[in-house]
Amino acid sequence: MHPVTGSRASVPAMGRAPRLSADRVRTPPRMPAARPPIRSRADAETVALLHRTARVLIEEVPRLTDRIVALMKEREPAYRSAAVDPHEVWREVHDSLSHNVRSLVHPKETRESARSCAWRIGTDRAAQGFPLDALLHAYRIGCTVVWEHLLETASREDPLGAQSLVHVAADVWNFVDEHCTLVATAYQEVERQLSWHRENRNRIIVAALLDGTARVSDFPEAEQVLGLPERGRYAVVALEDADAPCRTPHSVEVGDGLRAVWHTAEGTAHAIVLLGAGAGAGDGDSGSGAERLVRGLEVPPGARAGVSPAVTGLAAINTARRLADTALRTRPAAGTAALLEERYPEALVVSSPDLGTALADRMLGPVLALEPADQELLLTTLAAWLEAGGSARRAGALLFCHRNTVLNRLRRYEQLTGRSLDHPREVMELSLALSAHRLLTP
Repeated sequence: MHPVTGSRASVPAMGRAPRLSADRVRTPPRMPAARPPIRSRADAETVALLHRTARVLIEEVPRLTDRIVALMKEREPAYRSAAVDPHEVWREVHDSLSHNVRSLVHPKETRESARSCAWRIGTDRAAQGFPLDALLHAYRIGCTVVWEHLLETASREDPLGAQSLVHVAADVWNFVDEHCTLVATAYQEVERQLSWHRENRNRIIVAALLDGTARVSDFPEAEQVLGLPERGRYAVVALEDADAPCRTPHSVEVGDGLRAVWHTAEGTAHAIVLLGAGAGAGDGDSGSGAERLVRGLEVPPGARAGVSPAVTGLAAINTARRLADTALRTRPAAGTAALLEERYPEALVVSSPDLGTALADRMLGPVLALEPADQELLLTTLAAWLEAGGSARRAGALLFCHRNTVLNRLRRYEQLTGRSLDHPREVMELSLALSAHRLLTP
């Protein structure tokens, strides 16, 4: 009564992603205990007629198998696939029918073997990736054929008595329901295990790409299961969220048309973002893809992100990840992303914090020794003057004060430190020192 699919080796995933084989299921699911049998309402004469009729059906299993297989192919497209071995389908339908028709005659003796057959079908088909809805549909096709044949056979033997079989209909369909439930439960258990295994394998591959331990032999699998071409154009996003460290990063949008694969470890989430499918994508303008990514990246409120420059090939993902981490350490404002290519001076500072601290002491030591209010006034003025491109007038506009006030504060800095803001080298060092003080001060 239980039609099944084709052989293990022959049925594909029917258009889905490739599935893992059954031998990758580390712990085969255990079949649940049988439910207590429901007491039949049929009288002894009706049960006896059912048994006689079922014995006739046992001899007709081959013919019934032919009919059921034909109906399965007619009514369920999954069984019409060229990859399905028709001989295997016929054999398994035949075996299933044999188990279950005999269970109508000897329910106590054959119940467990029939249940085991249904359970095995569910686990095998899940391992193949055969659609569960197609499998259950085929089951019901077979059950309908058997029930109709029971009625026809009984009517030939005892036309009046055959009407009493209506009293065993509930028993037969309870049996069908139990076995369909077994098939579905077994299928879902194996699918859950395979899904876990698949997701775990994907995590391992992504982690290996990010930390640089991936081998060249891993690249074809990364392309197959993650959709990341070996010679693709990539950027990496590093996302840190102090307010919600357990936030699922997969909900973070990276922009229309961009594919992202996320991985979270030690509180920081990383996304490998595919900018283009080929090595030539973005050539001649390596920053354009990363800039597009920054524009489309929706950083959650309270979170910060760093974005690497574009790189070519899976082998360069680890380099991109380290650059994205560096961009993140430049402390972008909450809810924003920092593109490394726009923050190279800050990146140099955070990449060598000891040197950055030494430079801040050299260029700002006397200023940092002032009272907090005076210190903040001078540091703010210096930062505004640098932002204004060395223009005291524009710096005054930023600070809401007169240009002469800015010039007086700049002269005070020169007097305190012995530095000259007329020397480009010392202006460059001052700029790095201010970044070091902002980024490295606890």
